[in-house]
Amino acid sequence: PMVLNFVTLRHNIDKIDRIIELCIALEADFVELATCQFYGWAQLNRVGLLPTKEQLVRAERITNEYRAKLAAEGHPCKLIFVTPDYYEERPKACMNGWGSIFLTVTPDGTALPCHGARQMPVEFPNVRDHSMQHIWYDSFGFNRFRGYDWMPEPCRSCDEKEKDFGGCRCQAFMLTGDASNADPVCSKSPQHDLILKAREEAEHATQTIEQLAFRNDRNSRLIAKG
Repeated sequence: PMVLNFVTLRHNIDKIDRIIELCIALEADFVELATCQFYGWAQLNRVGLLPTKEQLVRAERITNEYRAKLAAEGHPCKLIFVTPDYYEERPKACMNGWGSIFLTVTPDGTALPCHGARQMPVEFPNVRDHSMQHIWYDSFGFNRFRGYDWMPEPCRSCDEKEKDFGGCRCQAFMLTGDASNADPVCSKSPQHDLILKAREEAEHATQTIEQLAFRNDRNSRLIAKG
């Protein structure tokens, strides 16, 4: 089967119908219409990338209309619509929990429990120094946010902690400076105002595509210098 993934953002989400039509013309079996996730360079450019609530509602409505049309025609194409968690009131169960199902190895041999974990001030093991068994079961990095004992309030006593595991550790670190904090996406988080502010900024953003900070050598060096 052919699977297509389109990353949508405030500058292209209003063309969702044209995107879907292209996928149908290409005879795609599965299409993921995924709103940009705000990590790395996307987080740096969030004000210029995050769609408004109105844009998301419209895009999801059009997607549902196409779903109904395709189903009525017996068309095999399946549309998957992914919204940014910035418009949710509860966080995603990122990676199905820290050190639960995922392990990635970077080019220098560092083993990570998720793609973005290296940004955090946590010591992660290296496959050049340790076996996979040690890395998965015994290393500090993979055990740091496993289970529930590490959780502060409000996560520790939350009756939903087994569903979302406190949310994304990388997002908590990026937005609050402490990876142990509740993911600010959660309305129970003391830092949820950061998400509300981001939504408000999206409503009034005027940044053009040309004003985005693109990933290139020059911009990378400027960021590295601080």
